[in-house]
Order: sequence, then structure tokens, then C-alpha cells
Amino acid sequence: MTQMQDKVAPSAQSRVDDWLGRFEAALAARDIDAAAALFAVDSFWRDLVAFTWNLKTVEGRDGASGLLAACLDSIDPSGFRTSEPPTEADGVLEAWIEFETATGRGKGHLRLKAEGAWTLLTSLRELKDFPEPRAELRPKGARHGAVAGRLSWAEELELEQDRLGRRDQPFVVVIGGGQGGIALGARLRQLGVPALVVERNARAGDSWRNRYKSLCLHDPVWYDHLPYLPFPENWPVFAPKDKIADWLEMYTRVMEVPYWTSSEVTSAAYDEETGYWSVTVRRDGEEILLRPRHLVFATGMSGKPNLPSFPGMDEFAGEQHHSSRHPGPDAYRGKKAVVIGSNNSAHDICAALWEHDAEVTMVQRSSTHIVKSDSLMEFGLGDLYSERAVRSGMTTEKADMAFASLPYRIMPEFQIPIYQKIREHDAEFYERLAKAGFQHDWGDDGSGLFLKYLRRGSGYYIDVGAADLVANGEIRLAHGQVDHLTRDSVILGDGTELPADLVVYATGYGSMNGWVADLCGQAMADRVGKCWGLGSETTKDPGPWEGEQRNMWKPTQQPGLWFHGGNLHQSRHYSLYLALQLKARYEGIPTPVYGLQEVHHLS
Repeated sequence: MTQMQDKVAPSAQSRVDDWLGRFEAALAARDIDAAAALFAVDSFWRDLVAFTWNLKTVEGRDGASGLLAACLDSIDPSGFRTSEPPTEADGVLEAWIEFETATGRGKGHLRLKAEGAWTLLTSLRELKDFPEPRAELRPKGARHGAVAGRLSWAEELELEQDRLGRRDQPFVVVIGGGQGGIALGARLRQLGVPALVVERNARAGDSWRNRYKSLCLHDPVWYDHLPYLPFPENWPVFAPKDKIADWLEMYTRVMEVPYWTSSEVTSAAYDEETGYWSVTVRRDGEEILLRPRHLVFATGMSGKPNLPSFPGMDEFAGEQHHSSRHPGPDAYRGKKAVVIGSNNSAHDICAALWEHDAEVTMVQRSSTHIVKSDSLMEFGLGDLYSERAVRSGMTTEKADMAFASLPYRIMPEFQIPIYQKIREHDAEFYERLAKAGFQHDWGDDGSGLFLKYLRRGSGYYIDVGAADLVANGEIRLAHGQVDHLTRDSVILGDGTELPADLVVYATGYGSMNGWVADLCGQAMADRVGKCWGLGSETTKDPGPWEGEQRNMWKPTQQPGLWFHGGNLHQSRHYSLYLALQLKARYEGIPTPVYGLQEVHHLS
């Protein structure tokens, strides 16, 4: 009698290896149909420069087919393999992968269901012929031997700085020397791309240093590292703005970022025939003309203030300013302050004014999502960006890639349960807010803070204490739109009069292409269209669906024009992909762009 043996189920590793092997074989054979059939019907392929020379997400088998038909021959991918053992949970295999293309080396992430690939992330990490000079490739520094007329490191750096922009033209000019411009400048420096960061403030870090004095980061330190040089282990979880400013100034020097302070770009024009920009910079009273190939607006997603225009503003006898110009609370002790808005800056400024014995009223014009900082850390960020995550072996790069591996289309599926937990955990807190009359929301679909940020960049507050003042009535709350100002008050649309010595307009910021309109003309701003948002058809994020952030970190409809912005996490992570795109162009590597974004909205 023959004894039957139990079948042994294939291991997670063997199933992932099988999928990768079949995928690579189909790509090598240029069998696009076979490669696309390896994806699930409802699937998502997010590519960060590796295949598309773009930031592009395609959906379903048809999307994969279209991408491969356009990109496969020039990219010539190979060598797909796992970089660590795959894991399995709830019927989904997850694997970290590596691969190569004709010009570069990449990393990615795969989620595999029984039907096929559910999500695939592919990202370019380096160019084969132009690796960064670090680790075993780090520069020697010292030049041993006797060298006639030798210049010291400091002398060589000073000579380079003196020549830049005059004798030697940069390949890239970056407008804006905040966190985004500095991170990109460091990347380009490492990659050997001649670049210049132009900052209108007097010192690196002033974009933080000059804000209201109570400002602190609301994101935790593990989320905020800059490229190459992480914050030290004793850095505070939520850094004060002046500490961040000093770090940015130090970082700029240590990373040798070519950086002009007290320099303002006054105009920029592109020559379609030559492919060069003419960028006029006013520096120390002198006008300097720069002639780069590429121009990057790193003016910040929150860089161009939305200053409203209300009747009576010219008659108001007190002080009024946008939140970006708020100096802090010291001069307003005992004064009546009205803050228009109810998001992050409004809460911070109201709380600081209350601490200095001002009589504060917050005017809430529309509902705001609030999440307590501790709860966000526990439920939203803890698995990727926390000391707990570090102890489990989570690196910053891996955390960034894990976050990037979730296509924006399905991100709400992962975020909604998080905010349901937060809603339950902090139920008493939200009840108190509601009793105080605060209009609260969880996002149009209940997906909370991150999706609000990605879709519209506004409409939320990470609570570090001000919400309790609102709930307790210590910060007064009014609702509605401003109708007009009088000599000494703000009048709302329902006739409510709010006496005021100070009015702060915490009214947010406009699209980054507003800076393009100012410097390059409205026609060019319209050519590139609105920046930021996903096309989710939720509040302030009109469709159609874009799949990626509009115009950010990728080619635009204007040749040679790029946008770089976002929080510290995005400045760190996406500066790599933008820098690699610029490096490839500097070295003459062909960069055929797949899926150049169409323009659906002008601002």
C-alpha cells in the first residue's frame, strides 16, 4: 500500500521568486501581454523615475501594458530579486526588491495576492555610471605629496563660490533656500551637478527663524531627517523653529551647498530655441544674470501667502498681517486679537497670544480636522517613524519606501481604520470640542490628516494643546465669513462684531505656480498649471484623478521647469528623484518621459 504524503505549500520566498522570475522573463522576451497578466485586475504600479523618467502611477493590466509598451526597450530592466525575506499577512505577500535598468539601479516593493501583483513600487536609486561619492567611494580629501601652488580646501571652496554665477554658470538654479532647496542642493552637490540655491533671506534657516516665536515642528524627529545627515539621538521629538533654523544653516555649510543669501530672483525667462533660462538675481544691490538649463521652484508648498481683501481693511486702526508675518505674542499683552482661520497656524498663534494674556477670538470659516499629537504618533506614525520603529530595525529609507509603496488611490483604505481608532481613543476630547461649537471633520471620506494634506495641503491641526483652550472657551470661537472691517472691529457675515486691536489672517497659501506667474509671467504659470493635489474630487482637490501630486518633483509642461516642496519628509525623500532626473540630463543620458502630466487646473 502506497503512503500518501501531505503536500507542502510553497513558501513565501518561493512564491515571490516565482513571480519575479516570470516577470523578468516576460520583460526580457518583450512579451508585454505576459508581463501585464502577472498583475491583478485591480492593481497599481507606482514608478518613481526608474521606468518612466517621471513620477507615475498606472492602474490595472492595461496601465501596466501601456507603461511597458512605451518604456521597456529603452529601460531594459533585469536582475529582479528580493533584498530580504518576504512576509505574509491576511493573504498578501510583501517583498522588498532590487533590480537594474540600462542606466541605473533601483529598489522597490511588491504586494502579491493569489491573483497576481496588487501593488508594485519601482524607484531609481542611483545611476550606474555616476554613483554618489560616499562610503567606499568617498573622496580622499587630502592630496598627499608635494604640490606646487597648492590651494587649501577652504581656498578652493572660496574660489568656486566666487566664480559661481559669474565665470561659471550653474546647470540648475533653485529658487528658495528653505528645507526643500537645501535638501535638493545637497543632493545635487553630491551628484556633481553644478547648481546654485538662491535665497532672499539673510541667512539659511530664516524661513523658519523669522516665523512666530512659538512655532515648533508638529511632525516628530524620525519623520524629519535631512539627506545624508540625520538629527542626533538627543534631538527633541518636536523641534522649536529656531533650532531647526540653526540646523539648516549648519547643514548648508557642512554639505557645501552652493547658496546665495540676501539674493532675490526678480524675473526668469526661457529661450525655446537655445533651451537656456535667463534668471535675473538682485544680490547686495547688484543685478546678476544667470543662464541655467533648469530652474527649480523650491519656494515651499506654503510659500505664497493668501492675503484676503476685505472692505475696510484700509480703515482698520489696529495691526493686521498674514500669519506668515506674525512676529509672536509679546507686543499684544492685554490686546483684543482676532485670528481668521482654524488650522495649524491659527491654533498656534491663538495659543501663544492666550499665554501672553491677550483676549483671543478664533474665526472658524469652515470645518477643520484635529488630531492629538500623541494619538497621531501612536496610531499613525509609530510603526514607521518612532523610537519603537528604530528598535525594530526600521531605517528612514525603508520607512520612506514603505510609505511610498502605497499608491494614492488606495491610501484611504489604510488611513480610514487609523482614524477610526483615534476617534474611539479620544472620544471624550472630540465631545468637548463639539460642545464648544467647534466644527470638526475627518476628511470627506474619513481618511484624516495625511490625505487632507496630500489632497489640499490644508484643513487640519495637529493638536499640541491649543484645542483644549478652544474646548474650554479660553480661546473664544466665532463662525462665518468676514464681511468687512471697521476702525476697531471685524464684522462677520451674520452681523457679529468682534472688537480687535490685532487681526491675524491665518488664511493659508496659494499654489506654487503663483510664484511662476510673478517671475515668469501668467502664460507660463497657466502652461504648467496648478501644483499639489491628487484630483480626488474631494474638497479643494478637483478632479480628474491625477494619480500623483500635480507637478511636484517631476517634469512639467514647461521644459526645464520643476517644482520641489512639501514637508521635511517629502523634501528628503523626493529630492533624490528630482536630483537623479537633473543629473541624467546633465550627463546627457536619454530621459524619455512617459505620461507627462496634463494640465486640468490653472491655479
